[in-house]
Amino acid sequence: MFPPGTGPAADPAGDRFDRRIRSFQPRRSRVTAAQRDALLRLWPRWGIEVDGRRVLDLDALFDGAPVVLEIGFGMGEATAEMAAANPGTGLLACDVHTPGQGNLLRLAEERGLTNVRVANGDAVILLREMLPPRALAGVRVFFPDPWPKSRHHKRRIIRPDFTELAASRMAPGALLHCATDWEPYAERMLEVLTDSPSFENTAPDGGWAPPRAAGRVPTRFERQGLAKGHVVRDLVFRRLP
Repeated sequence: MFPPGTGPAADPAGDRFDRRIRSFQPRRSRVTAAQRDALLRLWPRWGIEVDGRRVLDLDALFDGAPVVLEIGFGMGEATAEMAAANPGTGLLACDVHTPGQGNLLRLAEERGLTNVRVANGDAVILLREMLPPRALAGVRVFFPDPWPKSRHHKRRIIRPDFTELAASRMAPGALLHCATDWEPYAERMLEVLTDSPSFENTAPDGGWAPPRAAGRVPTRFERQGLAKGHVVRDLVFRRLP
């Protein structure tokens, strides 16, 4: 789609990690002219390929600011709003959806946001291969694919192995913030995170966090779910020392 070096690669990791279980499926949709223009101009400056070949220097990428990793950002509108509301925090936004990547870059440029970097590829590879221990001030996973069929539950991103991987890259006190509108998945998320030895629930009763906790901005996907009568659940867990 893009000449080499001018936009996100179709599969940056190639077959180096071909036995991994993917928690996502690539979505094919049209890239608009504005999104393509943003990718061509801004990807060399603000884009990161998740190829698993190097460890990122987050201090250099974000001028020493604390960094939050957001996994899956859709079209990026809510991500841009949260970045604008917290200019002193670096936002490393990871997704595989090319139109969304282009749209987030476009929004960042329009709003003068210098604290956003867009990562293209598998967030598990990013965490495991490219981020140093205790480097993150937070991790956000908003409305991940619920994989509702039982045979696909192994593809859900919030599972014990992912939770401990994320914990290993988070500083003590950092927040893991999840949200979903799929009730069975919300209950499973709560079970997995409660059982983790690396986190504690910030909710006093050990249940759900307040709606849109910690400054979470409503997403387009969330509004669609609410229109269908879905109940949105937030979970906010703190990394233990």
